[in-house]
Amino acid sequence: MSTNNFDDSPRGRQLQAFNRLLDVMDDLREKCPWDRKQTIESLRHLTIEETYELSDAILKADMPEIKKELGDVMLHLVFYAKIASEQKAFDLADVLNAQCEKLIFRHPHIYGDTKADTEEEVKRNWEQLKLKEGNKSVLGGVPSSLPALVKAMRIQEKARGAGFDWDDKSQVWEKVQEELGEFEAEFNTADTSAIDHEKANAEFGDLLFSLINFARFAGINPEEALERTNLKFIDRFGYLETEAANDGRTLQDMTLTEMDVYWNKAKKR
Repeated sequence: MSTNNFDDSPRGRQLQAFNRLLDVMDDLREKCPWDRKQTIESLRHLTIEETYELSDAILKADMPEIKKELGDVMLHLVFYAKIASEQKAFDLADVLNAQCEKLIFRHPHIYGDTKADTEEEVKRNWEQLKLKEGNKSVLGGVPSSLPALVKAMRIQEKARGAGFDWDDKSQVWEKVQEELGEFEAEFNTADTSAIDHEKANAEFGDLLFSLINFARFAGINPEEALERTNLKFIDRFGYLETEAANDGRTLQDMTLTEMDVYWNKAKKR
């Protein structure tokens, strides 16, 4: 490419880089046995893995890693479009233009004369427009394969977009207390054989759903909050194992009280 035609603006550099990725994808699909063998179905589980790796990097606020994982995810998107173009189904231009048209349609407050001054108004309009696009239910757009915790959050957000929601978080907290009481009632018996585990399982699900609902009202992302707690537990448990080993001890030979000594040290670090 002639340097005279090179656009060194940020937009120009981005377009050049994207064109380069498309060229590399063409080369790989033609010349690499592994890339040539891939199908839309074979890439699916790899894409899921890459998405989780991006999620991990975001939680760690690791910008170099986020950049790397974004590249991996973008490669997959280009890969899918490349395979589809070979099958004469659609190409990347079709994908991007369709997305642009959808965004323009769903933002009439930007590209039309609809008024939406708050985030809630935008969300409500979004859900109503999705129904006009052919969705038979407000909840129809929630993927069935989403993890249950994330799915619960999306269900609640979409229901809110349709106007089906509590007025304030105090009402939601009352619901949490109610569900906690119902769950506790299933186990509040000295005879464990009398516990109806199917009903207890249902009550526990109701309790989790109400807690996720309260987190939403409190501005907390429950998936992110739980994952941060997971990472904190892993870190502290790793410290417990390492320090015990440094003292010539194994967890299997220690009492819970003895392990708590190391655990409390981990918390104070």
